[in-house]
Amino acid sequence: MSFSDFSKIETLKELNTFLADKSYIEGTAASQADVAVYKAFQESYPEFSRWFNHIATKAGEFSTLPAATGSAAAPAEEDDDDEVDLFGSDDDEVDEEAEKLKAKRLAEYNAKKAAKPKPAAKSIVTMDVKPWDDETDLEELLANVKSIEMEGLSWGAHQWIPIGFGIKKLQINLVVEDAKVSIDDLQQAIEEDEDHVQSTDVAAMSKL
Repeated sequence: MSFSDFSKIETLKELNTFLADKSYIEGTAASQADVAVYKAFQESYPEFSRWFNHIATKAGEFSTLPAATGSAAAPAEEDDDDEVDLFGSDDDEVDEEAEKLKAKRLAEYNAKKAAKPKPAAKSIVTMDVKPWDDETDLEELLANVKSIEMEGLSWGAHQWIPIGFGIKKLQINLVVEDAKVSIDDLQQAIEEDEDHVQSTDVAAMSKL
């Protein structure tokens, strides 16, 4: 069965029904059929795919994430500096003192905004890790990869993808803080496991 036109909601429904009792598009192992459907969905819904992959990396934190807040409550929770009256008095006569006060408040407002810490820039990366051959211990390879710890690095979901001759490569998602983690350094650290890893490659990368 072909699932390629995800512009139609019916395709999503059919795929969901099809996978109710299956793990793969064809057979009992991942294949190019799975890759084709995965890429077709990602091309049709790139932003959803990015969000889904990102949230998947936080699966181990689900129980500790903060509670959701309704949008209706948001205005009441704004910082006091967001409630500054930028327009001064509603009186028709605006004297010089009122203008000075308004300018002062505006300057204070802008200063507070500028002083607020900005969230760290992050990227979600999909990395391929190729073993030497079909006799490589894949579970040990995976364990060695995920044992690498760097400040600003979070490992996510993974899958095994056949690449021919009985060999499977590891494809794993990760989130990095751009200012703290060098992808080149991370690849080098993975490739230091010379007993298991032949090479690494960045399959996809996008900003969060």
